[in-house]
Amino acid sequence: MSDLMNVDLASARILADFERLSAEGVSLLDGLGRVLAEDIIAYHAIPSFANSSMDGYAVRAADLGATNTLLRVVDDIAAGAPIPQRRIAPGEAARIMTGAPIPHGADAVVPMEQTDQPWRSGEHTALPAYVTIKGSVKAGAFIRPVGEDIKAGQVVLTAGTVLTPAEIGVLAALGMAAVPVIRRPRVAIISTGDELIEVGEPLSPGKIYDANGYSLYALSVVCGAEAIRLPIARDTLDDTRARFREAVEHRPDVILSSAGVSVGTFDVVKTVLNEMGKIGFWKVNLRPGKPLAYGTISGIPFFGLPGNPVSAMVTFELFVRPVLLKLGGRPDDTQTLRVTAGEAIQSDGRRSYLRAMLRRDGDQWVATLTGTQSSGALTSMILADALVIIPEGITTVAAGTMLDARLLRPVR
Repeated sequence: MSDLMNVDLASARILADFERLSAEGVSLLDGLGRVLAEDIIAYHAIPSFANSSMDGYAVRAADLGATNTLLRVVDDIAAGAPIPQRRIAPGEAARIMTGAPIPHGADAVVPMEQTDQPWRSGEHTALPAYVTIKGSVKAGAFIRPVGEDIKAGQVVLTAGTVLTPAEIGVLAALGMAAVPVIRRPRVAIISTGDELIEVGEPLSPGKIYDANGYSLYALSVVCGAEAIRLPIARDTLDDTRARFREAVEHRPDVILSSAGVSVGTFDVVKTVLNEMGKIGFWKVNLRPGKPLAYGTISGIPFFGLPGNPVSAMVTFELFVRPVLLKLGGRPDDTQTLRVTAGEAIQSDGRRSYLRAMLRRDGDQWVATLTGTQSSGALTSMILADALVIIPEGITTVAAGTMLDARLLRPVR
């Protein structure tokens, strides 16, 4: 197997060819799930004015005694009103709604439940001449001060942050109608093979549905990419050329194809690849997924993934996913666990990534294979929590052996 490239070397060579994509501005709502391209600095504080956190009465804390204190009500301040010009003098109070600005002179708010003048926000009740405060409060009580949440000049979000609903809310609070984000990688996807038909068509003998086109599309989208699924390329040079030319016309950042890169008589992708671009390498010391091609088509990076559906998904996970994350400025959150083999495992000497289910046994994780490791058993990817890694040169793993496992989904 000396002509097979090591997995780690192949991955390093591939990643070295890519840099983070440039920034673009999008509307705030379109920023959900996108990656910030630059730091966000608050140009005003939040809140930008001191306001009440309760419906009640704005008062001077020093005026209040331990029991009933009678104050004259001199103002009625609604949410959205400008900061009142009238100053609260000793012995005075102002009725105030939640979110309304604190008047000058007041340094606390007494909730309306602690007065003899209860009311509900939104009610058009007459303003009382006096209010009795039933107890005391400390200065600052129930007041949201300027900058309590965000201070002016503060770096609120850093470049590289993935925007969730919480970040979208903060950006809206800052008044940002548009947000600078990293451009999403564009991925053109081509499935090849005369045996393939589109989903929805009648299934006839010798034909199979194009599962790879859909799984690779979904995997790309999960990585934050914009995916373009092209028509199936038939096993002729003319049709394959046409599909790859169509892919190039979409100006993608990456072109993916599945099948057509092994040693079969009808594998024409390599021929077209040599005509339109160049091959960097096309065999990796890997199971599943040895026939992996990497190169360029008309200067665009190209991955020729295996045709077997599990092999296509595993090679995407190992080689394409890191590229799309790097292009999109996303952190590579791949996790690896040390696990105990729950059974004896056979391998063929290539580095193997075997589908496994994980279970807790005390303070250890135990890995059990999902069953058949056939590259065509696509449902095994549904069952698998992780890919258990059998190193190169090892053909037999005894039960109880410690191994690395690459997580496919979170486990508890």
